[in-house]
Amino acid sequence: MSDTLTHNPVAADVKIRLRELSKVFDTKSGPFVALEPMTLDIPEGCFFMIVGPSGCGKTTLLRILAGLEERSGGSLEITAPTKGRPSNSMVFQGDSLFPWMTVFENAAYGLRMRRRPAGEIRDVVGHYLQRTGLSRFHESYPHQLSGGMRQRVSIARAFANDPDILLMDEHFSALDEQNKILLQEELLRIWEETRKTVMFITHSVDEAVTLGDRIMIMTAHPGRSKLIVDVPFERPRRVLELRAQPAYGELVYSIWGHLRDEVQRARAQDEGSAK
Repeated sequence: MSDTLTHNPVAADVKIRLRELSKVFDTKSGPFVALEPMTLDIPEGCFFMIVGPSGCGKTTLLRILAGLEERSGGSLEITAPTKGRPSNSMVFQGDSLFPWMTVFENAAYGLRMRRRPAGEIRDVVGHYLQRTGLSRFHESYPHQLSGGMRQRVSIARAFANDPDILLMDEHFSALDEQNKILLQEELLRIWEETRKTVMFITHSVDEAVTLGDRIMIMTAHPGRSKLIVDVPFERPRRVLELRAQPAYGELVYSIWGHLRDEVQRARAQDEGSAK
Protein backbone atom coordinates (compact mmCIF):
# COMPACT_ATOMS: atom_id res chain seq x y z
CA MET A 1 0.00 0.00 0.00
CA SER A 2 1.79 3.14 -1.17
CA ASP A 3 2.01 6.32 0.88
CA THR A 4 1.54 9.86 -0.36
CA LEU A 5 4.09 12.64 -0.72
CA THR A 6 2.34 15.84 -1.69
CA HIS A 7 3.28 19.47 -2.22
CA ASN A 8 -0.23 20.56 -1.27
CA PRO A 9 -1.42 19.15 2.06
CA VAL A 10 -4.84 20.26 3.27
CA ALA A 11 -3.26 22.64 5.79
CA ALA A 12 0.04 24.28 4.87
CA ASP A 13 1.56 23.85 8.34
CA VAL A 14 0.88 20.11 8.58
CA LYS A 15 3.98 18.03 7.79
CA ILE A 16 2.61 14.55 8.51
CA ARG A 17 -1.05 13.57 8.31
CA LEU A 18 -2.44 10.18 9.37
CA ARG A 19 -6.05 9.24 8.74
CA GLU A 20 -7.28 5.97 10.26
CA LEU A 21 -3.82 4.48 9.74
CA SER A 22 -3.56 0.90 11.00
CA LYS A 23 -1.17 -2.03 10.94
CA VAL A 24 -1.96 -5.74 11.13
CA PHE A 25 0.74 -8.42 10.88
CA ASP A 26 -0.02 -11.87 9.52
CA THR A 27 1.39 -14.48 11.91
CA LYS A 28 1.22 -18.27 12.20
CA SER A 29 -1.35 -17.88 14.97
CA GLY A 30 -3.46 -15.43 12.95
CA PRO A 31 -3.70 -11.66 12.44
CA PHE A 32 -1.84 -9.53 15.01
CA VAL A 33 -3.15 -5.97 15.36
CA ALA A 34 -0.12 -3.76 16.05
CA LEU A 35 -1.85 -0.41 15.50
CA GLU A 36 -5.53 0.34 15.67
CA PRO A 37 -6.82 3.08 13.32
CA MET A 38 -5.02 6.31 14.22
CA THR A 39 -5.72 9.87 13.06
CA LEU A 40 -3.05 12.47 13.71
CA ASP A 41 -1.66 15.77 12.38
CA ILE A 42 1.96 16.73 13.08
CA PRO A 43 2.84 20.36 12.30
CA GLU A 44 5.90 21.47 10.36
CA GLY A 45 8.85 21.94 12.72
CA CYS A 46 7.22 20.15 15.64
CA PHE A 47 9.34 18.12 18.06
CA PHE A 48 6.80 15.34 18.51
CA MET A 49 7.30 12.78 21.28
CA ILE A 50 5.65 9.37 21.56
CA VAL A 51 5.42 7.54 24.89
CA GLY A 52 3.68 4.28 25.62
CA PRO A 53 4.19 0.85 27.19
CA SER A 54 6.36 -1.77 25.55
CA GLY A 55 4.67 -3.52 22.66
CA CYS A 56 2.17 -0.75 21.91
CA GLY A 57 3.35 -0.21 18.31
CA LYS A 58 5.54 2.88 18.73
CA THR A 59 8.39 1.54 16.63
CA THR A 60 6.00 0.08 14.07
CA LEU A 61 4.52 3.55 13.55
CA LEU A 62 7.98 5.06 13.12
CA ARG A 63 8.96 2.36 10.61
CA ILE A 64 5.81 3.07 8.57
CA LEU A 65 6.72 6.77 8.46
CA ALA A 66 10.27 5.85 7.41
CA GLY A 67 8.98 3.68 4.57
CA LEU A 68 10.43 0.53 6.16
CA GLU A 69 7.01 -0.98 6.84
CA GLU A 70 3.74 -0.78 4.92
CA ARG A 71 0.51 0.25 6.59
CA SER A 72 -2.48 -2.09 6.44
CA GLY A 73 -5.20 0.53 6.22
CA GLY A 74 -5.93 4.24 6.25
CA SER A 75 -3.81 6.95 4.68
CA LEU A 76 -0.46 8.63 5.29
CA GLU A 77 0.31 12.02 3.79
CA ILE A 78 3.74 13.61 4.11
CA THR A 79 4.57 16.98 2.58
CA ALA A 80 7.21 16.47 -0.10
CA PRO A 81 10.72 17.62 0.85
CA THR A 82 12.63 20.41 -0.80
CA LYS A 83 14.20 19.22 -4.06
CA GLY A 84 17.43 17.36 -3.38
CA ARG A 85 16.67 16.76 0.28
CA PRO A 86 15.70 13.30 1.63
CA SER A 87 12.24 12.92 3.12
CA ASN A 88 13.55 11.44 6.36
CA SER A 89 16.47 9.99 8.27
CA MET A 90 15.94 7.37 10.97
CA VAL A 91 18.16 7.11 14.04
CA PHE A 92 17.73 3.58 15.35
CA GLN A 93 17.76 2.36 18.91
CA GLY A 94 21.23 1.14 19.82
CA ASP A 95 24.43 1.37 17.84
CA SER A 96 23.86 1.59 14.07
CA LEU A 97 27.31 2.76 12.97
CA PHE A 98 29.40 0.93 10.38
CA PRO A 99 32.32 -0.53 12.35
CA TRP A 100 34.72 -0.41 9.38
CA MET A 101 34.18 3.33 8.84
CA THR A 102 35.73 6.22 10.74
CA VAL A 103 33.65 8.79 12.59
CA PHE A 104 33.87 11.15 9.61
CA GLU A 105 32.94 8.42 7.12
CA ASN A 106 29.97 7.34 9.21
CA ALA A 107 28.72 10.91 9.55
CA ALA A 108 29.20 11.49 5.82
CA TYR A 109 27.45 8.30 4.71
CA GLY A 110 24.09 9.82 3.76
CA LEU A 111 25.65 12.69 1.84
CA ARG A 112 27.94 10.32 -0.05
CA MET A 113 25.01 8.08 -0.97
CA ARG A 114 23.36 11.21 -2.39
CA ARG A 115 26.57 11.95 -4.33
CA ARG A 116 27.05 15.41 -2.85
CA PRO A 117 30.26 17.29 -3.80
CA ALA A 118 33.33 16.51 -1.70
CA GLY A 119 33.68 20.11 -0.55
CA GLU A 120 30.08 20.20 0.66
CA ILE A 121 30.52 16.91 2.51
CA ARG A 122 33.66 18.18 4.21
CA ASP A 123 32.01 21.42 5.33
CA VAL A 124 28.68 19.97 6.44
CA VAL A 125 30.10 16.96 8.25
CA GLY A 126 32.80 19.12 9.83
CA HIS A 127 30.11 21.46 11.15
CA TYR A 128 28.09 18.70 12.80
CA LEU A 129 31.15 16.94 14.21
CA GLN A 130 32.10 20.25 15.78
CA ARG A 131 28.56 20.74 17.13
CA THR A 132 28.62 17.29 18.70
CA GLY A 133 32.15 17.64 20.12
CA LEU A 134 33.63 14.97 17.86
CA SER A 135 36.02 16.95 15.64
CA ARG A 136 39.19 15.53 17.20
CA PHE A 137 37.82 11.99 16.86
CA HIS A 138 37.06 12.24 13.13
CA GLU A 139 39.60 9.51 12.25
CA SER A 140 38.55 7.17 15.10
CA TYR A 141 36.53 3.99 14.61
CA PRO A 142 33.34 3.09 16.52
CA HIS A 143 35.09 0.49 18.72
CA GLN A 144 37.37 3.27 19.99
CA LEU A 145 34.42 5.39 21.20
CA SER A 146 32.21 5.32 24.27
CA GLY A 147 28.50 4.56 23.94
CA GLY A 148 27.61 8.23 24.31
CA MET A 149 30.11 9.23 21.62
CA ARG A 150 28.69 6.66 19.20
CA GLN A 151 25.24 8.11 19.78
CA ARG A 152 26.62 11.55 18.98
CA VAL A 153 27.99 10.23 15.67
CA SER A 154 24.48 8.96 14.84
CA ILE A 155 23.04 12.40 15.58
CA ALA A 156 25.71 14.11 13.45
CA ARG A 157 25.02 11.70 10.56
CA ALA A 158 21.27 12.31 10.72
CA PHE A 159 21.52 16.11 10.73
CA ALA A 160 24.31 16.18 8.14
CA ASN A 161 22.03 14.34 5.71
CA ASP A 162 19.61 17.29 6.06
CA PRO A 163 16.31 15.35 6.03
CA ASP A 164 12.94 17.03 6.18
CA ILE A 165 11.90 14.70 9.01
CA LEU A 166 14.07 13.14 11.70
CA LEU A 167 12.81 9.85 13.18
CA MET A 168 14.41 8.74 16.45
CA ASP A 169 13.70 5.43 18.18
CA GLU A 170 14.62 5.50 21.90
CA HIS A 171 18.00 6.85 20.92
CA PHE A 172 19.23 7.54 24.47
CA SER A 173 17.62 4.62 26.29
CA ALA A 174 20.85 2.64 26.89
CA LEU A 175 22.81 5.58 28.31
CA ASP A 176 23.43 6.47 31.94
CA GLU A 177 21.59 9.51 33.26
CA GLN A 178 24.59 11.87 33.08
CA ASN A 179 25.32 11.11 29.42
CA LYS A 180 21.63 11.19 28.61
CA ILE A 181 21.25 14.74 29.95
CA LEU A 182 24.34 15.95 28.07
CA LEU A 183 23.13 14.43 24.80
CA GLN A 184 19.62 15.82 25.28
CA GLU A 185 21.13 19.29 25.59
CA GLU A 186 23.29 18.75 22.49
CA LEU A 187 20.30 17.52 20.51
CA LEU A 188 18.25 20.56 21.55
CA ARG A 189 21.06 22.96 20.57
CA ILE A 190 21.49 21.36 17.13
CA TRP A 191 17.73 21.17 16.56
CA GLU A 192 17.38 24.90 17.31
CA GLU A 193 19.51 25.63 14.21
CA THR A 194 17.08 23.95 11.81
CA ARG A 195 13.76 23.35 13.64
CA LYS A 196 13.26 20.13 11.68
CA THR A 197 10.14 18.05 12.20
CA VAL A 198 11.13 15.33 14.68
CA MET A 199 9.31 12.22 15.82
CA PHE A 200 11.02 10.76 18.87
CA ILE A 201 10.05 7.55 20.70
CA THR A 202 10.87 7.26 24.38
CA HIS A 203 9.83 5.33 27.48
CA SER A 204 10.85 8.29 29.65
CA VAL A 205 8.21 10.87 30.54
CA ASP A 206 11.01 13.17 31.72
CA GLU A 207 12.67 12.97 28.30
CA ALA A 208 9.36 13.57 26.51
CA VAL A 209 8.67 16.75 28.48
CA THR A 210 12.28 17.95 28.24
CA LEU A 211 12.52 17.66 24.46
CA GLY A 212 9.03 17.84 23.07
CA ASP A 213 6.52 20.38 21.80
CA ARG A 214 3.74 17.78 21.80
CA ILE A 215 3.52 14.35 23.40
CA MET A 216 1.32 11.49 22.24
CA ILE A 217 0.49 8.94 24.92
CA MET A 218 -0.29 5.55 23.41
CA THR A 219 -2.42 2.79 24.84
CA ALA A 220 -1.27 -0.74 25.62
CA HIS A 221 -1.56 -3.22 22.76
CA PRO A 222 -3.26 -2.84 20.39
CA GLY A 223 -1.74 0.61 20.12
CA ARG A 224 -3.70 3.76 19.47
CA SER A 225 -3.47 7.41 20.51
CA LYS A 226 -4.87 7.93 24.01
CA LEU A 227 -4.04 11.61 24.53
CA ILE A 228 -2.06 14.46 22.94
CA VAL A 229 -0.39 16.82 25.42
CA ASP A 230 1.03 20.25 24.48
CA VAL A 231 4.26 21.13 26.31
CA PRO A 232 4.06 24.80 27.40
CA PHE A 233 7.73 25.52 28.13
CA GLU A 234 9.53 28.13 26.04
CA ARG A 235 12.55 27.47 23.86
CA PRO A 236 15.49 27.38 23.88
CA ARG A 237 15.60 25.02 26.86
CA ARG A 238 18.29 24.03 29.33
CA VAL A 239 17.63 20.58 30.70
CA LEU A 240 18.52 21.01 34.38
CA GLU A 241 17.02 24.50 34.64
CA LEU A 242 13.80 23.24 33.09
CA ARG A 243 13.58 20.30 35.46
CA ALA A 244 13.96 22.60 38.45
CA GLN A 245 10.67 24.34 37.61
CA PRO A 246 7.61 23.27 39.67
CA ALA A 247 5.49 23.32 36.49
CA TYR A 248 7.82 20.73 34.96
CA GLY A 249 7.26 18.28 37.80
CA GLU A 250 3.51 18.87 37.67
CA LEU A 251 3.37 18.10 33.94
CA VAL A 252 5.50 14.94 34.32
CA TYR A 253 3.23 13.77 37.14
CA SER A 254 0.11 14.45 35.07
CA ILE A 255 1.41 12.56 32.02
CA TRP A 256 2.55 9.63 34.14
CA GLY A 257 -0.96 9.44 35.59
CA HIS A 258 -2.35 8.88 32.07
CA LEU A 259 0.44 6.46 31.15
CA ARG A 260 0.42 4.38 34.33
CA ASP A 261 -2.88 2.64 33.55
CA GLU A 262 -1.57 1.61 30.11
CA VAL A 263 1.68 0.27 31.54
CA GLN A 264 -0.27 -1.77 34.10
CA ARG A 265 -2.58 -3.06 31.38
CA ALA A 266 0.42 -4.07 29.24
CA ARG A 267 1.95 -5.89 32.22
CA ALA A 268 -1.32 -7.76 32.80
CA GLN A 269 -1.37 -8.76 29.12
CA ASP A 270 2.19 -10.10 29.40
CA GLU A 271 1.38 -12.06 32.55
CA GLY A 272 -1.74 -13.49 30.93
CA SER A 273 0.11 -14.64 27.81
CA ALA A 274 2.83 -16.26 29.93
CA LYS A 275 0.32 -18.56 31.68
